Amino acid sequence: MDFEPWFTAIKKISGRYFILAGVAFIVFYILFPKAFQKIKIQKLFPKPTHYYRDVFFSIISMLLFATTAYISIAVLKPYNNINYGPVKNYFFYALSFVWMFILHDTYFYWIHRLMHQPALFKSVHLIHHKSTNPSPWTAYAFHPLEAVLESGIIPLVAFTLPVHKTAFFIFMLFQIVYNVYGHLGYELYPKGFNKTKIGKWINTGTAHNQHHKLFKGNYGLYTLVWDRWMGTVREDYDKTYEEVRN
Repeated sequence: MDFEPWFTAIKKISGRYFILAGVAFIVFYILFPKAFQKIKIQKLFPKPTHYYRDVFFSIISMLLFATTAYISIAVLKPYNNINYGPVKNYFFYALSFVWMFILHDTYFYWIHRLMHQPALFKSVHLIHHKSTNPSPWTAYAFHPLEAVLESGIIPLVAFTLPVHKTAFFIFMLFQIVYNVYGHLGYELYPKGFNKTKIGKWINTGTAHNQHHKLFKGNYGLYTLVWDRWMGTVREDYDKTYEEVRN
């Protein structure tokens, strides 16, 4: 069996994580924390041991992500819907991003809600929630079982609608960028964004930071669509956002 695709997946996944989380950490936590202090969601900083813990669990998660990708994309290549040829229809190429976005946003919300069931929370999801004040390194800090469930988006994409390999790669890059932002600890969206027609549906760093700090509500990934439909947006979300972006 050829394990080269597995090593390639590890390099790509870990490379994205360490580069993006590392750059964000250096900029916001080492070089310019005072310059960005005004938009810091929780004014205190995590302890160094929290960073080490998050990186440790993130490494385990990335190994499991790579394994899921290897099985879904390489081992089961004859059966998946990943297109490796030239792009023939740019309309469907663009549409695949919308599909992946909706699919991942929906999948994450319900898996996340599942993780907050008492038994699973205490035995599994609590690892991620040990970072009550998250940092960029928290992005992939999951219990191994949760990491396997999180990686379920890979076969969901690979075995549903046809997706071009470059679109899949770009989307995976987008998801870690937004994941790092969600755990950044700083609010990058502008003042009043949460009340705009579009912004009220977008998941922000503030929303996800509240979830880490208070454990309940704001379960979404990219959007607050499911949170608003299911009534799980925290009542104090807008107030907190306005305090951070005053």
